[in-house]
Amino acid sequence: RKDAGTKSKVQFIVTGEHNQTKVRTFSDPKRKIFQRDGIDAFIMTVPKSLGSLNYIHIWHDNSGGGSASSWFLKYIIVCDLQTLEKSYFICQQWLAVEEDDGRIDRVLPIAGEFQKHEFSYLLSKRVYHNISEGHLWFSILARPPSFEFTRVQRCTSCFTLLFISMLLNILYYDQLATIKLLGTNATGFSIGPFYITLEQIEIGFIVELLTLIPSLLLVAFFRRIRLRPSHQQQVHSLYESRFKIKPHATLNTMVKDDKKKSKLTFPWWCIFIAYSLSFLLAAVSIFFITVRGIEFGDLETQKWLTSLISSFFSSILLIQPMKILLMSVLCACFVRNSDVDKEAAEYLDDNFNINLNNDEEYLHFIEYYNSPFSHRHYTNISRLDKSELVLVRYQRLQEMKMWKIIREILIYLCFLCALNIFVYSNTNSNGFDQTNHLRKFILNSRQINQDYTKISTINEYWNWLEDSFVSNIHAQQWYNGDIPRNLNGFINDKTNRMIGWAIIRQLRIKSHPCQTKQNLFSICEDDYSFSNEEKHSFEPGWINQTTQVYSPSIQQAFKYQDGNQLDSYVYLGKFGRYSAGGYVYEFRGRLIDLQSNLSKLHQLKWIDSQTRAVIIQFSLYNPNANLFTSITLLMEFLSTGSLYPQSRFDPFSFQIFPSISQLICSIIYMIFIIYMMIKQIQSIFHLKMKYFYRFWSYIDIIIIVCSWVSVGIYVWKCYESARIDNLFKETNGYVYVNLEFEVYINDLLTCFISLCCFFGWIKLLRFCRFNRRFVLFIETFQHAKEELISFSFMFSIVFISFICLFYFVFISKLSTCSSLLTTAEMLLQMTLMKFNGFELIDVSSFLEPFCFGLFIFLVVFICLNMFTAIMIHSFRFVHNNAKQNQHKDEQIFTYMFNKFRYWIGKQSGLKISEEQNEEIHIKYYDPIEQFPNKIDQLLAALNRIYMNQQRYKTKKERVISPSLVNLH
Repeated sequence: RKDAGTKSKVQFIVTGEHNQTKVRTFSDPKRKIFQRDGIDAFIMTVPKSLGSLNYIHIWHDNSGGGSASSWFLKYIIVCDLQTLEKSYFICQQWLAVEEDDGRIDRVLPIAGEFQKHEFSYLLSKRVYHNISEGHLWFSILARPPSFEFTRVQRCTSCFTLLFISMLLNILYYDQLATIKLLGTNATGFSIGPFYITLEQIEIGFIVELLTLIPSLLLVAFFRRIRLRPSHQQQVHSLYESRFKIKPHATLNTMVKDDKKKSKLTFPWWCIFIAYSLSFLLAAVSIFFITVRGIEFGDLETQKWLTSLISSFFSSILLIQPMKILLMSVLCACFVRNSDVDKEAAEYLDDNFNINLNNDEEYLHFIEYYNSPFSHRHYTNISRLDKSELVLVRYQRLQEMKMWKIIREILIYLCFLCALNIFVYSNTNSNGFDQTNHLRKFILNSRQINQDYTKISTINEYWNWLEDSFVSNIHAQQWYNGDIPRNLNGFINDKTNRMIGWAIIRQLRIKSHPCQTKQNLFSICEDDYSFSNEEKHSFEPGWINQTTQVYSPSIQQAFKYQDGNQLDSYVYLGKFGRYSAGGYVYEFRGRLIDLQSNLSKLHQLKWIDSQTRAVIIQFSLYNPNANLFTSITLLMEFLSTGSLYPQSRFDPFSFQIFPSISQLICSIIYMIFIIYMMIKQIQSIFHLKMKYFYRFWSYIDIIIIVCSWVSVGIYVWKCYESARIDNLFKETNGYVYVNLEFEVYINDLLTCFISLCCFFGWIKLLRFCRFNRRFVLFIETFQHAKEELISFSFMFSIVFISFICLFYFVFISKLSTCSSLLTTAEMLLQMTLMKFNGFELIDVSSFLEPFCFGLFIFLVVFICLNMFTAIMIHSFRFVHNNAKQNQHKDEQIFTYMFNKFRYWIGKQSGLKISEEQNEEIHIKYYDPIEQFPNKIDQLLAALNRIYMNQQRYKTKKERVISPSLVNLH
């Protein structure tokens, strides 16, 4: 348990049927006692037998300071050295002012058979023993000092287990390769030197199960080897006395008891066999690993390393804990021998062998003044009364809150750093420069003529296609007339390589007879929709049959293809949503052929009055910046006859973890997320429904959900990256690749990690709760919550009314009122007084100024002033209450500030204690509690006066008596 040890002075009283001890104090000048996970043994003498023990009264004075004041006591075992009778006193509770019931004294009755065989008690003992002794890896550091299985032997067993695991892993892959189950087409992704698939994790787990049996045998062999006789030293006279005080315990009876408790052991020289066997297993494993590892390729080596790491961590975190839990439960259920305490056997078992190594010596000697076992005089009782207990509890709780806040701030700052590095690793600083360059280069916006963004007619669009676009997507001659070498597939900027080729896709509508009363036109074409999309295939010229012969690319441009054939997706434009299919022309071949085909398509009126959208799609790769760019150029042909150009450039990177530092930060970030999940689950169990009434709970939930969704999308992105890589390897890059789906995945990932970063920084405001003004700000909104909700309904009705008014009145007069959304944006600008009112006056001299003035009067003058009045009223109410009641967070901030000043030497600790003592004394002091002490002091004073008078009287009589004798 955390902070289970104590530095406080611990005292106790043992009570038996016939007598009880005086107050005894646990102390040891040679070593620290009552450490965490520690077992302490003491020898106590009593003037006469206590009889059968009844209970122990134990307490401490809380003088340890900080976390060292608290103490968790599991149990006490008292062994009578004459009869070797053991008495168990089970506690399993805290003696701490801040834990459980806040008590620092306990009365422990002697445990009966039922308590000693209780499942929870036995399970706690078994789990503690198995973790510190049974877990092969953890026991290297947590080995109990009384066990003969040394740390060197444990390390030897661990390294042998590791080499056997490596050997079995490599042999397992060898067998898989033999039966042709290990293929390179397995779905997975590589991170640094690792190639992660589900198969590698399964192999690591299976191999660890196979290595469990030899590791158990090797460990059991080491455990059962006896110590070398020459290394055994004489038992100290103190321990020999344990046998001398038992006159009935003869040598024969002790030998018989040893035989009853003995187990199968091996001679001391078997230690050489154990080490030789370990060395042999490790050497054989290394030899076969070297021989077989040379034959492995890069991919097989990555998979082997992944399985090895999986095996290692499954051994530490899964196999060994499962073994410990299973053995603990089985022993607690079926082997309920509570008298067996292996950790305390050195101190309690009469037949336990006490041996010293060459580098060991006994810590204590029988010396009258220095020995902890010598006779102790009467000890003063160090116990806190109720008022002092309240004071130290308050101080301790304040201190715990302070350190909790400091720890929370530091942990969250580390989390925020890891979060920002994780987000930054998924962005590329060259993205804007790449987009800006391609936008100017592809759209030809550097020139006045043939600018894509200024196209307004079909002829201008054809001119841009034939003269600008086609020449830009092919590498032309250098500025000095040299032929571009080794630039096959590059566009004309000589930097970006096209992935496959570009396509141009047209979406058309069906024509229908006009339904107008005036029969001016017989055929009409509506706006685009999925229901009226044209999906039939035609011959060149949009006719059903033709006798002319055209090239295959021209004929294909008049054939309809659906989204599955094109690997395309629905695209959202400004004026409509366009399906994934269409009529497609591919920009493949030489530049001259492409220009000729475009001229032919222009002549055949490939774009006509039924065309509603033309989409150009292609993808580029910049090897210098390691950036992919998906480019989509949409030209919307409206039923009004106008053209609306749009363009989208989406740069992204397929690179996974560009550096080791970013990989490490990403792993640390996920560890923080798991830590946050555990904390939130604990808060839910602790607060229950109150958890969902806290604002910051939803912030934490959003961060956790967005983080895990980002991880899932990231894995999804890795699989798509592997798919694109395989496609490139198979076709050498000469294949059309539509990266729309990858752009969608990247946008989702960017969205979620941006939300994580946003809410991560927002959560920093939580640490401003110690600021009085920030608390007033939050409490003002909380107090005005109901009034603000009512006001928001009224304001929404008024605002929506003005949206309808401006939209219907100015829909055909102002571009800012052409849609409901733009109308709402304009009204918000009016609310902020950021709107140019002359635009309304230019449209109409009366109606527009009237609507504008009405909006300003109702919304700006009335509604906004109502909002201001609500906030001012709530602020005054909260501010008046804040003067009377100090907030808890403000109190802890004051305590932290005083502590900080004490640490830097600006304020003395005595002054802080006096201020706190005075505050707690006023709040919790009860004079009646001091009444017994005052009576004791009064009686002691009267006793001193009486004794002084008696001594004075006796002395006076001695002086008078000789004078009387002389008179006689």
